[in-house]
Amino acid sequence: MKILCVSDQIDPLVYTNTIRQRFADVDMVLSAGDLPMDYLDFIVSSLNKPAFFVFGNHHLKDYSYYMGDSGSYATDDDLSRFSGAIHLGSKVKYEENLIIAGLGGCRKYNKDQNQYTEFQMKLEILKMIPSLVFNKIFRGRYLDILLTHASPRGIHDREDKCHLGFETFLWFMRTFKPKYLVHGHIHLYDLSEVRTTKYCNTTVINAYSHYLLDTEEKL
Repeated sequence: MKILCVSDQIDPLVYTNTIRQRFADVDMVLSAGDLPMDYLDFIVSSLNKPAFFVFGNHHLKDYSYYMGDSGSYATDDDLSRFSGAIHLGSKVKYEENLIIAGLGGCRKYNKDQNQYTEFQMKLEILKMIPSLVFNKIFRGRYLDILLTHASPRGIHDREDKCHLGFETFLWFMRTFKPKYLVHGHIHLYDLSEVRTTKYCNTTVINAYSHYLLDTEEKL
């Protein structure tokens, strides 16, 4: 399976009229946040593939609508038609024989939206545990990919308050053993910077700008 992962930067290699040719063999799209919804809609409508996303700490104009804070109720199908992609915030989905879970937001550093303390992020994980256990019982594994905006603590993160990773993501990887954790939030300005790191059974990937996750083995 080939997955186009994007986050944080509108990439001219993606946002182009040649996107269909360049990414013709992509099977799925994952967005790790901090991207305008119309950019994600462009990718989905161009490639016509299943797409999933989480919100970051920027480009939150539509955040309240997806979180049910707008005063109107919308189903996942309604929201998918609205944006062309499915919001994965604190949810677990099964698609194309792939189990994907999502945790948006970053470490709390001011009073803006979609920021969490370690304890608050643990509460978001608790919401997903019944679905994860269901998958383990009936599908033989908890999940395949965890899609986040922030990185795990000590893996690809920074020491400033905004870009610290979550300790609880380390616990999540040890406990639920996803094959991949795909995150954004950490900008890469040097081609020599580390982009993939192995932690226990999980490959942690920084999706900044775009990253093509190509796995030949069945997940």
